[in-house]
Amino acid sequence: MRLALRLARRGYGRTSPNPMVGAVLVRDGVIIGRGWHHRAGEPHAEIEALQDAQKRGHSTRGATLYVTLEPCCTHGRTPPCTKAIVTAGIKRVVAGATDPNPRHRGRAFRILRRAGLEVTHGVLAAECERLNEAFNHWIVRRTPFVTVKAAMTLDGKIATATGESKWITGEKARGCGMKLRQGSDAILVGINTVLADDPSLTVRGQRSEVRGQRLLRIVLDARARTPLSAKVVSDEQAGLTTIVVSRQAPGRRVAALAKRVRVLVAPDSGGRINLSWLLRKLGAENVTSLLVEGGGEVNASFLLQGLAQRIMFFYAPKILGGRDSRRAVAGEGARGLDEVINLGELEWRRLGVDLLLTAALKSEGRRPKSEIR
Repeated sequence: MRLALRLARRGYGRTSPNPMVGAVLVRDGVIIGRGWHHRAGEPHAEIEALQDAQKRGHSTRGATLYVTLEPCCTHGRTPPCTKAIVTAGIKRVVAGATDPNPRHRGRAFRILRRAGLEVTHGVLAAECERLNEAFNHWIVRRTPFVTVKAAMTLDGKIATATGESKWITGEKARGCGMKLRQGSDAILVGINTVLADDPSLTVRGQRSEVRGQRLLRIVLDARARTPLSAKVVSDEQAGLTTIVVSRQAPGRRVAALAKRVRVLVAPDSGGRINLSWLLRKLGAENVTSLLVEGGGEVNASFLLQGLAQRIMFFYAPKILGGRDSRRAVAGEGARGLDEVINLGELEWRRLGVDLLLTAALKSEGRRPKSEIR
């Protein structure tokens, strides 16, 4: 199963809106086939492993299949894997995670058992589920799995009072940040980030061509202030950009942007974009994972409203200080300790001189009425 997990990870950044899955075929204690899901619409890991065994001249009859996720049992873009497994004469199936889809959960196991196969599941289940936490969240809730990413000093500052931020963290931390983009369906920033930094919001230095689909770029811009000269509007990937405005945005500005990029007019309250609506919209469009790289206000909006599932905070061994320097999480903040956002599943990793904290949000925290401008 650990080998199957390693194979599954080869699909990182390629398989959305499908999960990453790996499979290994074993007969008489010898590995006879390996496979992983390469890309949505292509054969699943189980089929890849069966075909690999056949190419190597091995019979699959009587073999054991190790797979990181419960095999599919329905006909989508590809035929059901359960049928292929039975036809191949597999004797035993060992699975890691169970299908998170409530409509299909456990169904494949029942089909295989009725066909006379021995089925074991739950092997390294936690690792297999963590591998596809974004897919699991999306398939159940139909909204993207949201990760808030920020790079800051030890005192929680992401930029000076004048907006200078390049570079707070070192090369290894920035490389890790690019890898996060590679594994995401979309990246989101606020208008202040666009005005201050004019970012490209692309995958640099991580062979972006390996992605199954290119990274979508989303800008929260309630008043349609994005300059027509901004990279996200004027570069060759402008077709991947969505500017989200409120109903109060000036019509001429909206029309000018709509000639270059996609513009979404979101429901709003007092000119503030309804983020819950936006997440539902993105989920319906098969965006399974969203990486938020906003400034302090955008980060606070997602965190304090309980709209994020995970944080990835990079800490540089620096102290910036200053009353007016930019904070990683701003907003109104918690009114009392009973409203503090608690974190779980904490993992610390060293990246050169920098530290990376990865954690899951344990509570929804505060939900302000206002959302994001």
